[in-house]
Amino acid sequence: MNFSIFLLWGIIGYFLGSIPFGLVLTRLAGYGDIRKIGSGNIGATNVLRTGNKTLALLTVLLDAFKAGFAAYLAYHLTPDSEYYFLDYASHVNTIASLTAGTCGILGHMFPVWLKFKGGKGISSALGLLLVTYWQIGVIALAVWLFMAFTFRYSSLSAVTAAVLVPFITFLLAPPVYVYFYTFVVALVLFKHRSNIKRLIKGEESKITFKKKA
Repeated sequence: MNFSIFLLWGIIGYFLGSIPFGLVLTRLAGYGDIRKIGSGNIGATNVLRTGNKTLALLTVLLDAFKAGFAAYLAYHLTPDSEYYFLDYASHVNTIASLTAGTCGILGHMFPVWLKFKGGKGISSALGLLLVTYWQIGVIALAVWLFMAFTFRYSSLSAVTAAVLVPFITFLLAPPVYVYFYTFVVALVLFKHRSNIKRLIKGEESKITFKKKA
């Protein structure tokens, strides 16, 4: 029965996460297909290349909301009964919440509506962290902001914050969070593999507020 609950919330989380807010918002605002601008990504960093900072911020909030909302719903609508995950004591609603949020990130990264070509998951991952263990989410956000304002590379900020999350989680949270968060970090690093190569070569674009011609 518990497996069915986790599967159900995984499906719900995936479809919530697969809503391509960056694409929808830019089209509604008259910018056309965001996939034809800049990096071609549907995330907030590429939306920012339109020069519309409000639209980029809204994309961040909505992309964070969809994974966070999935995790929130699963936690509050699932029984709070004891459950052992990989021999570690936890609760059914905790695992359901982490499953829903993680699948929300998968939906954002690999949306069925866009032939599984979605965003890189940073905003959605932040939403999951803030809802399931807010202290870790705040630390990750602080690291991202520090790196972004210091070096002006969105990808470097994302990778740095992501790499630190499992270590912070190991220190602060129960083991079940380490497993889920480490999986999310692996997904984020996978989606950023081309950015990492460009960073190494010194070819990565910096954060800009200028409108793309």
